[in-house]
Amino acid sequence: MRLKTVILAAGMGSRLGRSLPKPLTELSDGRSIMRQQHDNIRAAFGDEAQITTVVGYRAEAIVDAFPDADYVYNERYDQTNTSKSLLRALNATGRSGVLWMNGDVVFDPRVLGRAIELIEREQSFVAVNTSKVSDEEVKYTVTPEGHIKELSKTVRGGIGEAVGINYIARQDKRAFMHHLFRVGDQDYFERGLELAIQHDGLLLEPLDISDLYAVEVDFAEDLERANQFV
Repeated sequence: MRLKTVILAAGMGSRLGRSLPKPLTELSDGRSIMRQQHDNIRAAFGDEAQITTVVGYRAEAIVDAFPDADYVYNERYDQTNTSKSLLRALNATGRSGVLWMNGDVVFDPRVLGRAIELIEREQSFVAVNTSKVSDEEVKYTVTPEGHIKELSKTVRGGIGEAVGINYIARQDKRAFMHHLFRVGDQDYFERGLELAIQHDGLLLEPLDISDLYAVEVDFAEDLERANQFV
C-alpha cells in the first residue's frame, strides 16, 4: 500500500530528561522509539509506504538516524504545538489521506494491521484505549451514532483515551487543514479535529485498540512500561 504517513517529532521532549530528541530514546530491545514506528509502518504497509517526519529540536540527529525518510522542518518548534507541525506535514503530502502519529508512541504492530480496513475505505479515525481514562491524557466522547464528538484533555466524562495514532481521509483533509491553520500556536492537533467535527460534519471513528499496547512516553515511568512490551 502506497500510504502516506507522518511522524510528529519536532518537540524538545524535556519531561523525559534526555539530550536527544525523544523519538531517538532507546528501548529495551535495542531499537529507538522511532525505529519501532518505522518497523511497524513497514510491516503493515510495506516498503512503499512514504514516511514524512516533522523535525525541529536537534533535527540533524533524527535525519542522520533515518536518512531515507522525507522531512518537514518546523523552525518554530519551541513556540508551536502539534497542530502547526502537523499542518506543515499535511501541506507536503498532497491530496491523499494521511496516517500520522506522535513521535513518542511505542505501540503494538498489530495496531496498524487493525487500521488497514478503515484506511482502505477512507474512513478518518482516532485510535483509542477504553481501558483507562487519565486526567492528563486526551479523552473523548461519542455521538449516539458512535462517532467522536469531543476530543481534548479537558473533556469531562470521557469514555477512553486517544493514543496518538490517527488517520485523516482524503475527503476530510482540506477541512481539517483549514482548522489547523485557524487554531492557536499552542493548540494540539486534536483541536483541529474537534472544529472539523463541529463545523464541517467530520465523521471521526474511534478505532478501539484497548487489547493492544500503546504507550506515549512522556516520563521515565512511561519508558519503563513501554519496555515491558517490546
